[in-house]
Amino acid sequence: MSDFRKALRDDRVYFFDGGYGTLLQGRGLPAGMSPELFGLESPEVIKSVHQDYVSAGANVLTTNTFGGSRLKLGADVDVIGLNREMALLARSVAEDKVFVAGSVGPTGHFVQPLGEMTFKEMVEVYKEQIQGLVEGGVDLILGETHFDLAEAKAVVVATREVCDLPVALSMTFESPSACLTGSSPLTFIDTMQNMGVELMGTNCSAGPEQIYDVLKSMQPRLSSPLLVEANAGLPELDENRNTVFRLQPEPFAKQSVRFLEVGAKFIGGCCGTTPDHIRALRNIVGDVKWKRPVPEDNCQMVLTSRAQSVKIGFDQRGVIIGERINPTGKKVLSAELQKGQFTEAMKFAAEQIAAGAPVLDINVGAPLVDEVKALPSLVKEVMAQFPAPLSIDSTNPDAVEAALWNYAGSPLVNSISGEPGRMERLGPLCKKFGAPFILLPIIGSKLPFTCAERIEVVTKLLEEADSYGIPRRLIMVDALALTVSSKPEAARHCLDFIKHCKEEWNLPTVLGLSNVSFGLPARELLNSSFLTLCQGQGLCAFIANPNSSRLRESLYSAEVLLARDSQAEQFIEQYAGWTPSGDGGQAAGGGQSQGKPKTGAENLFEAVVSGDRGGILELVERDLAGGRDPFALVNDDLIPAIMEVGEKYERKEYFLPQLLQSAETLQKAFEKLKPLLEAAGGQQKQDVIVMATVEGDIHDIGKNIVCLMLRNHGFDVVDLGKDVPAKTIVDVAQEKGAKIIGLSALMTTTMVRMEDTIGLLKERNLDIKVMIGGAVITGGFSESIGADGWSTDAVAAVKVAKNLLQ
Repeated sequence: MSDFRKALRDDRVYFFDGGYGTLLQGRGLPAGMSPELFGLESPEVIKSVHQDYVSAGANVLTTNTFGGSRLKLGADVDVIGLNREMALLARSVAEDKVFVAGSVGPTGHFVQPLGEMTFKEMVEVYKEQIQGLVEGGVDLILGETHFDLAEAKAVVVATREVCDLPVALSMTFESPSACLTGSSPLTFIDTMQNMGVELMGTNCSAGPEQIYDVLKSMQPRLSSPLLVEANAGLPELDENRNTVFRLQPEPFAKQSVRFLEVGAKFIGGCCGTTPDHIRALRNIVGDVKWKRPVPEDNCQMVLTSRAQSVKIGFDQRGVIIGERINPTGKKVLSAELQKGQFTEAMKFAAEQIAAGAPVLDINVGAPLVDEVKALPSLVKEVMAQFPAPLSIDSTNPDAVEAALWNYAGSPLVNSISGEPGRMERLGPLCKKFGAPFILLPIIGSKLPFTCAERIEVVTKLLEEADSYGIPRRLIMVDALALTVSSKPEAARHCLDFIKHCKEEWNLPTVLGLSNVSFGLPARELLNSSFLTLCQGQGLCAFIANPNSSRLRESLYSAEVLLARDSQAEQFIEQYAGWTPSGDGGQAAGGGQSQGKPKTGAENLFEAVVSGDRGGILELVERDLAGGRDPFALVNDDLIPAIMEVGEKYERKEYFLPQLLQSAETLQKAFEKLKPLLEAAGGQQKQDVIVMATVEGDIHDIGKNIVCLMLRNHGFDVVDLGKDVPAKTIVDVAQEKGAKIIGLSALMTTTMVRMEDTIGLLKERNLDIKVMIGGAVITGGFSESIGADGWSTDAVAAVKVAKNLLQ
């Protein structure tokens, strides 16, 4: 087939294939068997489905390798060989008439800090699978149905390390606002575009009408073609208690054609769709021409974390990059970093977030600190507790690379200068990981003083960046604030340079404010005045202490005057009660301008709700030393806190990362209190729940989270793992005296095995309640098999379990 990248650039609309599961089941796939292993046994069946889709008009076939990683297939399967064979099957049908996309699905594992795997380990898992797909002759790599931003990044990085094929990445979203781990559709788009992904979009989770809202939320900064593959409506149960998707081909096609309005260039189907759905879709779209999306937001750069995007640009509000996590001049922070401790750093993080810093700079450069170890460790710790994007700040390129391997979104790298070899080392890494960086205009030992000198240096550095194919969207220039006490013209040259970067290069600028006032009195006054002048010339971000009330006053005032604060809403919110202090000190009144920012949790309840793992034990010890009863700590503080977390999760204020962080924080506190509770002899006997993923199903992420939450709520959880036969589940439940059995299944082909356990309990006449859960489970299915309760998430599962014991 011709170059897929050519198809990405033309004005045609292309059609992917549709679902495979239902078709394969109808052609002999046994319940619970891996479609990939079935494909090795029955290659002609796989080919027949491919052929049906080609006949229906599909331009792109996906390989039968969605679960083709070693983590899904098991250690005894030749992963490269299986993926190669499945790719060759698709290629044999496609010939040179249609494209072949190598399907790469989730592994079923989370990367740190949400899970146990490192990001690099996950990349290695995917490289193995992708190598087989490449050997089988695919035209592109397609990551699909992903629900975590870090894992989506791993697919992209793995592909880049194996081949130069185009990458398409499709995520699934639980709602128009976020995926399972809290990334919004727009943050996903921001991160993927930073990585240079050429095709992105969404699939599964909903029918065409529901998925359209997800696409709309991607629009503000979308400039790339979209891939959309909706389900054939929402799942229902048929008369035989099988999950079915009832949206017929014609209405599916009519609802899906709207995707063209929001930038869809590749359209296909997911669960429940058939060749007839694709045929109907192709007929209704006809020869409509595709139009590339035009971003609504005018911004030059976007930084992302797993949960947030921060826009940087000339029409955007100025961004404070909090500078406090830097050991220079901070003895306590330096001493802790030398010991590998982060308590002080986390306090600085909390303090700066409370003061309104949207980005945090992370610097661990102190004597006797191993930056290569400490920087990624601190990055993971901050990333786990706070949603703000981070700036990775180090002169050690090895430390920067180590941090990039541990970051879930698009961090800022601070910085790349003209130091020999630095652009060569870090530039390609930033491109690979989609990490914007600060371009520092220094070559050699001489600081460029005049605007002309700075322009000359940056011109050379930009040429070097261009030689590595680094897009301008990843570059922000340091305007280089020099001290006016020794060089009176320094500020004026800086202002001219900011204006040049904006008008000639369309590049955003950033600077460290404090340098300009070095050696002078009233430094904060001078810094805030300089900030206002710089913003007027086009400065987009600045590195400073966000606790400075003067800087915040200047920032908010300038936003009004530059027409970037609509109706002065934010200014009024901050300063409606402001009055001048008249003493050159802090402003009086005005909300956040007053008082010391909060630096961390003040009690156990707050610690659990905020997920303060580092500070929880200190608070437990403080309360115990103050005479509080350990039972009171559990019943009055810890349990109400985790209940509050659950309510926030249900209201979509919290997502899976926050839920896990809070649960682990509570667990640390409980482990500390457990010996005291046992010694007092008053700890109640815990009710036993046996948890298992049913036979034939190897997915256990959701079940593991449910186990964690149940333990936090006082249950004795016996986790039998995944792919567990009904007899084993019931035997263990009998032996342990369990009051509840919890069953999990992710696939429609395995959910039917839940009834095996219920039937065996009835056969043995055991009074043990059964609750079931999983993404495909419905109330109707639960009732039809005789389960006592059901849920689709961990918080709801706890409520179900408690209700069953009443």
